[in-house]
Order: sequence, then structure tokens, then C-alpha cells
Amino acid sequence: MPAKLGVPLSRLHIPDIRAEAIARGVVASISDTTIWRWLSEDAIKPWQHRSWIFPRDPDFERKAGIVLDLYHRRFAGHPLCPNEYVLSADEKTSLQARCRCHPTLPPGQARAMRVEHEYDRGGALQYLAAWDCHRAKLFGRCEPRTGIAAFDRLVEQVMTVPPYAKAHRVFWIVDNSSSHRGEMAIRRLEGRFRNLRLIYLPLHASWLNQVEIYFAIVQRKVLTPNDFTNPGEIEARVLAFQAGYEQVAQPFEWKFTRDDLARLMKKLAAQEALRSAA
Repeated sequence: MPAKLGVPLSRLHIPDIRAEAIARGVVASISDTTIWRWLSEDAIKPWQHRSWIFPRDPDFERKAGIVLDLYHRRFAGHPLCPNEYVLSADEKTSLQARCRCHPTLPPGQARAMRVEHEYDRGGALQYLAAWDCHRAKLFGRCEPRTGIAAFDRLVEQVMTVPPYAKAHRVFWIVDNSSSHRGEMAIRRLEGRFRNLRLIYLPLHASWLNQVEIYFAIVQRKVLTPNDFTNPGEIEARVLAFQAGYEQVAQPFEWKFTRDDLARLMKKLAAQEALRSAA
């Protein structure tokens, strides 16, 4: 590891390994290709890393279990009736218009698309969306900024149209963003729409929010590469994609269940016990 070598590096690259091996007398000479091949074949790859976060919500399993039940059309131990709906909602923030200093060049023979690295900032907007998890229906809007008013407009956009306006219950799965967090948000939204129920995800559990899958598709298919002259161009593209995607969309096949959650929590508890004993 670099820390044991006394070098100011976070990880070693192939030239660094080559220089260290020669300096130690392990080999008289060796090619970068040989080192690369050996590293690729080895089971342990310390130069790679993955980010992760340990669940900090003390009520993680209970909150996550409610969401997982809703994805399988159950709530409080009972199946949902046909006139009940489950929506996953969130905000995709800071969609920036980056106007490239030189025009983007289309791909050609043996040449990828070329996008100028330098750009001028043309402003930004926010994309709020709600995804009906079982009907594959989308509701979305672009706003100049996030906040309570912007989120309330999204809720109104959904809850004033059929079938949600006259539904028995409409469950909104949301994260802990300030625009819809806490008792004040519950009183505000559930007081205005009597059939609305806010369901909160655990802290740091965006992977449980189905709308994030849709946002990933938007990022990949609509916003990359980022080459927009102004926020209006972004809005037109995003909303046009939303309308087209909804025509062919199918409900996401959600396979993670309460049993999977129980196994995950058991595994995390064992890891925590080992860390505490160390």
C-alpha cells in the first residue's frame, strides 16, 4: 500500500509499481504490459474502490419494509385495493445548460462524437417527477428552483386528475428533502388532499426510490453529453422525452423483497459487531 512506502500517493499506478519493483531488486527490468497482465489476472485489485454508506437511520428496516411492501401492492399487512396507487417522487436538481465554446462534432468513421471541453454557463433548472410504480405513468415539471412551492405544484398536477383525484388512497414515496419532510409537510399535503399518504424512505436510501431509475435513464439518454444553449432547451428536451418514454414504459421489475432486506440487515449487523470488537 502507498502508505507503507512513504510516498504521497493514494494508489499506485503501473509505472509506480514498475519503479518500486526495480528499486527493490525484485526484477532487473519488467514491462508495463506484463505488470498490467498480472494485475488483471489477480483476484485482489487494491487500486479499485467502491463507495458505500452505512445505514444511519435507526428505523431503517421498518421504513424500508413499508416501501418494499408498497412496491408489491401491500400496506400494513393487507393487499391494496384496485383504487389505491403508489407513486415514487423526487427532484433531479441543477440541470445546467452548458453551451460549448465550439460546436459539437458528430461521430464519423473511426471517430467518436467530439464535445468541446470548455463551455459557457447558460443557467440551470430543476426537474421534478412522480412515477406511478404499477401503471408506469409519469408526471413531471421543470421549475427554476426547488422548494415547498415547486413540490406542491407537482403534487397538485397529479392529485387533481383521474384516477388519483377520486382514489381511495395515493401513497407518495419520498425522501427526506426539506420540501416535503416532517410533520409540517404531512399536515400541509395530507390536509389538502385527504386521500394522499406521505411515505418516507430511510435516510440515505435513494436506491429504494423507483423514480431514481427513471432519472438515471434521463441522465443517460437526454442529458449526456450536456450541450444546451439555455434552460428552455433542456426543459423542452426533458418533457418531450418524458412524453415519449411514457408511451412505451413498463413497470420496473422490482425484485428486492422484505426477505432480502432482512438478510441485508443481518449481514450489516454482523459487520458492525466485528468492527466494534476490533
